[in-house]
Amino acid sequence: MSINCSLWQENSLSVKRFAFTKFSEVPGECFLLFTLILLMFLVSLTGNSLIALVIFTRPALHTPMYFFLANLSLLEIGYTCSVIPKMLQSLVSETRGISREGCATQMFFFSFFGITECCLLAAMAFDRCMAICSPLHYATRMNRGVCAHLAIVSWGMGCIVGLGQTNFIFSLNFCGPCEIDHFFCDLPPILALACGDTSQNEAAIFVAAVLCISSPFLLIIYSYVRILIAVLVMPSPEGRHKALSTCSSHLLVVTLFYGSASITYLRPKSSHLPGMDKLLALFYTAVTSMLNPIIYSLRNKEVKAALRKTLSLKKPLAINR
Repeated sequence: MSINCSLWQENSLSVKRFAFTKFSEVPGECFLLFTLILLMFLVSLTGNSLIALVIFTRPALHTPMYFFLANLSLLEIGYTCSVIPKMLQSLVSETRGISREGCATQMFFFSFFGITECCLLAAMAFDRCMAICSPLHYATRMNRGVCAHLAIVSWGMGCIVGLGQTNFIFSLNFCGPCEIDHFFCDLPPILALACGDTSQNEAAIFVAAVLCISSPFLLIIYSYVRILIAVLVMPSPEGRHKALSTCSSHLLVVTLFYGSASITYLRPKSSHLPGMDKLLALFYTAVTSMLNPIIYSLRNKEVKAALRKTLSLKKPLAINR
């Protein structure tokens, strides 16, 4: 069903309200996708909330590695909450509209949490590098002050870049059409609705994406090269296995996150297909957020043990009189 953009404009210069395109005209398909995304959303919220709760309440997990993991869990909660609820509404409701201000707000939080995750994953890689390559100096080099500073820088970078990109996009005029060919207010589909030649804007966003996505990724690569070199010179197989096992969960999360983000934002505009973009968006907004707590809980003995203690019901001790 097409939307008359004249009803969505306050003047002839710029669209003031948008609408998300319908996923399918078949109600059953929309309901099936709604159910699937809702389940993933609930699993993501539950898993990330549990991990954050366990880390904050268990003194044994008050270490740099778990400090960053708690930050990542809180970030994933905000990340999914900024996108998924509106996505669910647009799947089953005829009211698929969103105001210009609402769209800008959603884009800011999506960019904010996305860039922050890039930086946090780099901080986590640096932490593992220090733990494996400099174990004798690890406690002093990764003290509470350093960890807090790295977390603040990560969240601060996300906020600055998110504000900059959102302001850059929404300083443009949107002449129509007013339909966003996506599930949420992501940068490429919104920029496609802007008036006139946007090649310079696209180039600027591409450069920002390269800097904000590639720079943390290069730090991750550098950290793991150092880790690999340190592991190869370890004398015992047990030591090598233990060192690599502490990195496996992080490597898997990095692969999932950066793989989908790179394919989405760093490939040429000519290769963008709406259907593929929506599938990738669903993957890095819902699937990865759901998988992260599962990966860290299933592949980490300390987290599994802490979760069991938190979730188990302890019998009250009998009082001898």
